[in-house]
Amino acid sequence: MKAVSVIILNWNGAEMLRRFLPEVIATTNSDIAELIVADNGSTDESLRVLAEEFPDVKLIRFDTNYGFAEGYNRAITQVNTEYVVLLNSDVATTAGWIETLYDYMQANPNCAACQPKLLAVNAPNSFEYAGAAGGFLDRNGYPYCRGRIFDTIERDNGQYNTPIHIDWASGAALMVRRDLYISAGGLDPTFFAHMEEIDLCWRLRLLGHTIDAVPTASVFHLGGGSLPMGNPRKTYLNFRNNLLLLKKNLPKAVRGRRLFVRRLLDTIAWAKFMVTFDFQSANAILRAHRDFRHHYHTDAHAAQTEGITPADNSATQQVEGTHAEASERQQLTGFLPIEPQSDLISLRPNILIHYYLLRHRHFTSLPHSNHKHL
Repeated sequence: MKAVSVIILNWNGAEMLRRFLPEVIATTNSDIAELIVADNGSTDESLRVLAEEFPDVKLIRFDTNYGFAEGYNRAITQVNTEYVVLLNSDVATTAGWIETLYDYMQANPNCAACQPKLLAVNAPNSFEYAGAAGGFLDRNGYPYCRGRIFDTIERDNGQYNTPIHIDWASGAALMVRRDLYISAGGLDPTFFAHMEEIDLCWRLRLLGHTIDAVPTASVFHLGGGSLPMGNPRKTYLNFRNNLLLLKKNLPKAVRGRRLFVRRLLDTIAWAKFMVTFDFQSANAILRAHRDFRHHYHTDAHAAQTEGITPADNSATQQVEGTHAEASERQQLTGFLPIEPQSDLISLRPNILIHYYLLRHRHFTSLPHSNHKHL
């Protein structure tokens, strides 16, 4: 039996499959990993492309677009390997990538998930936006990376080649222990897309495990394949999901205060969009806050049954497949069974102050007291 299932979630991505899948096949060691495409109800020629051009790639076929989170949840219940890799369809892998990640996980049993170094397809000497060399959260929940802070992307000069404990690993190329993925609740279907991997990694860390960057493995990511930067839908998801992230994973003692600060900062972002006449983005922020209030007016655990509609909650959907698949899918609610007790981001820097006031645009210029190398 193979140890790893590499799962590519596809929706209307025939062009991406033709462009990137040959490289993934060529560089993925079939002795330890099986390659699977999970199709999210594509209406383009994806299924024909897979059948005619990639007949040896296993296909999991869904009848509708479940989004990133629910799509992966459903696919992962249909595999039985020790590890799963969530791999974007616009990622080109490199020789040895899967062996390096697998060997690292085998040697570090407390590591729940890891990512390789992500470089940009169109600028191969630079890091890629969605993860770079490992992700962090500042004290107000803003994501940043080794190699990327907000829109400043660094060149890869080998400065981040050391493995390190991180806050979150990119969903573009994320290896995770399958049993821990299930026990942590999987990806939250309410998120639909964007930041759901940050939420999962936060829950895994609350369970006492580490998330690590393994930059000795590298992949190239195109990025922006689903929603481009500046798209109002992407703005909406990022702002709404960031609030959900804080609501779910901060301990109750600090949750209200931290959310109050974050919503003030979001108000400043809204005002910036208004004065620059970007009314679509400004409206996206208003809708994000409205929907956050609607879905999470009670605490995060009550929201499992009260704040999420049955259409969005995989735990209340009628499940199909084997009894084992049904049992696992019922665990994939996107929540921990316990109330968070630890504030894992309280000692992180305030990235807004460092970036905009102190002009610290590179990760190496940030305080490193809590960025622990292995």
